[in-house]
Amino acid sequence: MSRYRHILFDLDGTLIDSAPAILASFRDSFARNGAQAVRSIDESVIGPPLVETLQLLAGSTDQALIDRLADGFKASYDSEGYKATAAYAGVGEMLARLAGAGLSLSIATNKRLHPTRLILEHLGWSRHFDHVYALDLFEPRLPHKAAMIQRLLADQDIPGDSAIYIGDRSEDGESADANGLPFVAATWGYGSITAAEMPAHWRQATSPAAMADLLLAA
Repeated sequence: MSRYRHILFDLDGTLIDSAPAILASFRDSFARNGAQAVRSIDESVIGPPLVETLQLLAGSTDQALIDRLADGFKASYDSEGYKATAAYAGVGEMLARLAGAGLSLSIATNKRLHPTRLILEHLGWSRHFDHVYALDLFEPRLPHKAAMIQRLLADQDIPGDSAIYIGDRSEDGESADANGLPFVAATWGYGSITAAEMPAHWRQATSPAAMADLLLAA
């Protein structure tokens, strides 16, 4: 049995390929609002919170503009757009295997809570997760992923030595480090981590099956 009883997962780029759906809704929002993006709307912008990404794409922090773009994105994504989200091959089997081994699974994501829950239900994964945390789960909104992981561990009384975080971006690994958690990079996603950039204490798995093997053998 794994010594890691609590497996915390990032969502976008780790469990799901959400890029086509997200990018389509960004483009739709800019078109609806007659706004011009100052940089390419491509996979490189996936990962940060919505407002941060919109500011990057718009090249502006004007609150009225960002609010309009955010409303347009939500209208598109939360109605139909999220349904285009695809699970990475093998992730469903990985989750079932880990949950079936008696491990507790949680989500800790920068994605908004509402579409996160919609996607988990759409993919039939809701039953696998004991806890689903997002930055906007709380008021005031949590400032970053490291704070969210800290809150999840504290709220659910999860000992740090029994938990591990899984993600696809450097931010994910840094957030794990900030909480004293081990980190494993899911290198099958579209995250920014490469083997050459990874600190020596981070580990990686190249497929969901390899991830499950690693976690269960730990």
